[in-house]
Amino acid sequence: MGILGWTAVWVVITFSIYIGIAVWSRVADTKGFYVAGQGVPAVANGMAVGADWMSAASFISLAGIVSFRGFDGSVYLMGWTGGYVLLALLLAPYLRKFGEYTVPDFVARRYYSKTARVVAAVAALFVSFTYVAGQMKGVGVVFSRFLGDFLAPVADGLGVEAITIGVVIGMVIVALYAVLGGMKGVTWTQVTQYCVLIVAYMIPAVAIAAELTGNPIPQGAIGEVVPRLNQLSADLGLDMYTGPFSNLSMLNVFCITFVLMAGTAGLPHVIVRFYTVKTVKDARWSAVWAIVFIGILYTVAPAIAMFSRLEILQSFSELGAQGMAQQLSWVQNWTQAGLIESSGWTADTTVQQMLAGIDRDIIVLATPELAGLSAWVVGLVAAGGLAAALSTASGLMIVISSSLAHDIYGEVINPDASEQKRLRVGRQAIFVGVIVAGLAGIYPPGFVAEVVAFAFGLAAASFFPILVLGIFWKRCNRQGAVAGMIAGLAFTFVMIVLMRIHVITEGAIAEPIIDSFFGINAQGIGIVGMLINFALTIGISLNTKAPPQEVQDLVEQVRYPRELTPEELEEAVAEARA
Repeated sequence: MGILGWTAVWVVITFSIYIGIAVWSRVADTKGFYVAGQGVPAVANGMAVGADWMSAASFISLAGIVSFRGFDGSVYLMGWTGGYVLLALLLAPYLRKFGEYTVPDFVARRYYSKTARVVAAVAALFVSFTYVAGQMKGVGVVFSRFLGDFLAPVADGLGVEAITIGVVIGMVIVALYAVLGGMKGVTWTQVTQYCVLIVAYMIPAVAIAAELTGNPIPQGAIGEVVPRLNQLSADLGLDMYTGPFSNLSMLNVFCITFVLMAGTAGLPHVIVRFYTVKTVKDARWSAVWAIVFIGILYTVAPAIAMFSRLEILQSFSELGAQGMAQQLSWVQNWTQAGLIESSGWTADTTVQQMLAGIDRDIIVLATPELAGLSAWVVGLVAAGGLAAALSTASGLMIVISSSLAHDIYGEVINPDASEQKRLRVGRQAIFVGVIVAGLAGIYPPGFVAEVVAFAFGLAAASFFPILVLGIFWKRCNRQGAVAGMIAGLAFTFVMIVLMRIHVITEGAIAEPIIDSFFGINAQGIGIVGMLINFALTIGISLNTKAPPQEVQDLVEQVRYPRELTPEELEEAVAEARA
C-alpha cells in the first residue's frame, strides 16, 4: 500500500476516534459546554493544553522556519515556550481562582463594565479568527499533498479543487465534536490528538537521527549534525547556519520573542483551558504538565529542522537544483502539490534560488519521504499534521462560540436568555466560525507560522496588559482598560495590514505601504501595541476615579489566599499529616 492508501487509513482511523469521543462526551448545559464542567484532571488538561497549543504552526511550520532561518528561527522556540512561564506565574492560577467561563468574563467583572466585556469579546474574535486561518492553511497543505488524488474525482464533479473538499471534511469533523461535546468533547479529543501528533512527530525524528548519527535520540544528535551543516553551508556559499541575525535584526529577534511570550500568556483559547480544572492547584499543575508535553515536541523541532536542511543541501551539492527536480521523487511529489516551485530550476540555479522555491510549511511533512522512510510513516505524519491543526481549531471554535453566544448575546443582548437558549446560540456560533475558518483554509493567507504570529501580536497588544494589571494593580479602572485594549488592538491590526498589504491582497498591491515601524517588522509590532496599551491604561486610570471598593476587594481575594479559621487550619494540618 502506498502513501495515499496509508494516509487514508490513518485519517479514517483518527477521525473515527474523534467522532466517537464527540458522541460519548455530549453535554446539555453551558458549564459543560464552555468549561467541561470544571472537572478535567490536571495531567489530562496539560495534555489538552499541549494539543491546543501545538497547532499547525508548531507541528507543520515551526521546523520549517528554523530550517530556513537557522539561529533567527529560534525566536519561535523561545517565545512560544517562554510564554508558558508567564502564563503559569502571572495569570493561570489567579484566573482559575476568579472562576467564570471566559476571559471577557474576567474583564467584565474586574472592570465592572459591559463595554469592557464587549471590547474583550471583539478582541478575542480578532485573535481567534486570525489564529484559525493558520490552522486551516495547515489542513489545506496536508490534503493537497497526501489526499489530493483520492479527493480529485469528487472535486472534479463539484467543479472545485481537492483542497476545498479536504478543508470541508476537516471542518465538519471539528464542528461535530465541538457542537456535540463543547469544551468537554474538545478536551478529550485534544488528549487523543496530542498522542497522535507526538507519535507522528517522534517516529521520523528518531529514525533519521539514528541514520545520520547512530544516536536515536534526536536532541542528542544535534551536536553532531550542527558542525556538518555549518561546513556544508559554508561550502555552498551560505551564511553559517548557527550564525545570529542573518535573517532578522537583533531588534526584531527581541521584539518577536517578547511578543510571542506575551501573546501566549494572553491567548483566550489557551487561558480558557485553565478554567476547566477543579482547583487553583490543578491550574498550576496543568501549566507544569503542559510545559512538559510541549517541551517534547519543541526540543525535537530544531533537530528535524537541521536533519531536513542537511539532507536538502547534500542533495543540492551532489545533484544541483536541476538534478533534484529530475531525480528526487519527493521534489516531484511536492511540485505536483504546488508547494515546491521547481519548474524553472536549471543547471545555473543557485542554492539560494532553489531554497526560495520550497514552501516552508512542507519540511516536517516531507521529511519522511526525504529520508526514504516507509509509506505508513509518511501517512502517520500527515495524520499528525491534521491532528495538530484540528485540535487548535476546535479550541478556537469554543472561544469564538463563547465570545458570540455567552459574552455578547447572553450577557449583553439577552441577559434573561434561558440555559437552553444560550446553549443553542453557542452551537450556532460554532457553525459561523466553521464557515469563516473553512474559507481561510480554501483561500490561505501567507504561510502558517507567519499568520499565527500575527494572532500573538494581537493578543499581546489587547489582553496581556489588562489581565496583568487587573490582577496585580487594584487602581486599574474600566476607563483605562477599555481605552488601552482598543488602542493596542487597533494600532497593531492597522500596522500589520500596512506592512503585509501586498500579501493580504495576493499581489494586487505590489508593495507594502510601510516596511517597518522604526525597524520593527509586522511579526514584532505587537510589542509597540502592548506598550501603548500599558501606557494608556495606567495613565488614564491614574487620572480618573478609582475602581469601587468591592472591585478592589475582589483583586485582593484573587491574589491572596484568605486567612483560614482555626477549625479550617486544624483540618488542613490533619489532611497534610494523613
